[in-house]
Amino acid sequence: MLYLILYLQRRDFGDMTNKSDVLQKIAEAEMVLIGVGEEFDDVRNLKKESTYETGKENLFRSGLGWLLPAYQKLCRERMEDKTYKALCGLAGLVEKKNYFVVATTVNDIVRQVPWREGRLVTPCGGSAVKQCANCCEEGLTPVEPDDIDRLKKLLQEEREKEAFIADVLGRCPRCNAPLILNNVYAENYDEKGYLTQWEQYTRWLQGTLNRRLLILELGVGLQFPSVIRWPFEKVAFFNQKSEFYRVNEKLYQLSDKLKEKGTSISENAIDWLQILC
Repeated sequence: MLYLILYLQRRDFGDMTNKSDVLQKIAEAEMVLIGVGEEFDDVRNLKKESTYETGKENLFRSGLGWLLPAYQKLCRERMEDKTYKALCGLAGLVEKKNYFVVATTVNDIVRQVPWREGRLVTPCGGSAVKQCANCCEEGLTPVEPDDIDRLKKLLQEEREKEAFIADVLGRCPRCNAPLILNNVYAENYDEKGYLTQWEQYTRWLQGTLNRRLLILELGVGLQFPSVIRWPFEKVAFFNQKSEFYRVNEKLYQLSDKLKEKGTSISENAIDWLQILC
């Protein structure tokens, strides 16, 4: 039994990661569904920063989890970031295809990639937009350059300054509550920021039935499985013309119902894209 498991894992890692095979699948597909997951937050490299984990724990302990995307961005400035190049390479490969990208990463780099307009939805948010901490219906506003400067100053402070934290992004004009970053780590996450794009995505998804659909699930873990991982499996199962690729450094395994049409690749998705593109 152990030999069989090792053989299957070796087969997935070897034969099925052939670059030309994947490129051919992209060329043959009528539509391409792409999932960009938590591996693109590049925590693997962030953890090389000696103070990263401690800083992250302090944010959540202080009830400031919404600052995590900004904190990661600040740490990332001090290292070589391969994420943008990898995603730009993918965008180039599918630029002539009918595609849609769903991203659970809170790394705002995914929004800087030249995807076709209207073909990206980011349901977990990030650090590009701010909201009322009480989720007032005043709408969402962009994070301005001055906001970014104040966020950097806050995150670089050795001592926690509660008054500064409360006003770092300003105050809600309706209820005077602090404005915070609009992302899934906020206690009262305002989901209005992505709903219009999500509706466009669901309409696009309805058009994939009975089409040659290539599904690329890249670096998607189990932090938010109901957004990409489980729905993508369901789409692959019901579409008889679909091909499914799951690329993940650790969680690459496929369910039995997808073993005939799915390919598992046990590699970090950023590294894999760099080789593919």
